Amino acid sequence: MNLGIQALKSNKEKGPAKKRLNKLGPLLALVVLVIFVTIMNPSFMSPTNLLNLLRQVSTNALIAFGMTFVIITGGIDLSVGSTLALSSALMAGLIASGLNPVLAMGVGLVLGAFLGACNGVMITKGKMAPFIATLATMTIYRGLTLVYTDGNPITGIGNSFIFKYMGRGYLFGIPFPVVVMLLFFGVLYVLLHKMTFGRKTFALGGNEKAAFIAGIKSDRIKIAIYSISGLMAAVAGIIITSRLNSAQPTAGNAYEMDAIASVVLGGTSLSGGRGRLVGTLIGALIIGTLNNGLNLLGVSSFYQQVVKGVVIIIAVLLDRKNKK
Repeated sequence: MNLGIQALKSNKEKGPAKKRLNKLGPLLALVVLVIFVTIMNPSFMSPTNLLNLLRQVSTNALIAFGMTFVIITGGIDLSVGSTLALSSALMAGLIASGLNPVLAMGVGLVLGAFLGACNGVMITKGKMAPFIATLATMTIYRGLTLVYTDGNPITGIGNSFIFKYMGRGYLFGIPFPVVVMLLFFGVLYVLLHKMTFGRKTFALGGNEKAAFIAGIKSDRIKIAIYSISGLMAAVAGIIITSRLNSAQPTAGNAYEMDAIASVVLGGTSLSGGRGRLVGTLIGALIIGTLNNGLNLLGVSSFYQQVVKGVVIIIAVLLDRKNKK
């Protein structure tokens, strides 16, 4: 009996410590990775490279922020890359035809949110599994992008200051895409961790039946969450199109994998009910550091895919272990 009581006390003491370790795990992994890459190539820590790294991370992080909401509910969104491509293609086409760039960007954002909402409607009203629904729309949205662009890049977008600034501007020496990333991080952090909407999101992922009994309108929340995911993909699309000064029909290809990897590396559980937006930001930095570091070390892009795949497997295995 005494041994049993001691074991229970020991488990209770380990509980908070384990939670703290789980929260610090992604940050510790990032620190170790940065130290390793710096030792292998000291130029990694140069101000120019760090700013380039943050600029590269910004687009993946924006998509991953929206994906965090989705995965916390126990869902998945495989269509974000195609949503990015279609929304940015329409935006670029409108700018090329003479529409005011600000209005065109607004149309692109609305389209991104609408495409995300379509996913949410199919999942909630159509009772489709998120994986199947978003796999289908991934193909549909990509096909529509190819139809709209005829498979060719959209160029001749123009030199509007506001449009150029979105992807190529600087604010106090910081790339503007990084500023956009931080602004959306702040807004979504408050939404997820400080507001009722966030509590409902976690409730859906923890136990959807219990959430329904508690009066949470799960369908509305899910549609809103997939709309957020589509909106974040469209924001990333604006930044990429601005940087390239053209809309590529293949833009966003396989971006969903980096976004999912960032979310999982950040500690969000694929089974839902648990996650942190701060962790997702750290996860995006890990993926960005991996890409940047491997490029600096001259590692082939083929091997880079292998490395990222191994990292994802490790993150999922750790997630499964933490749930036990």
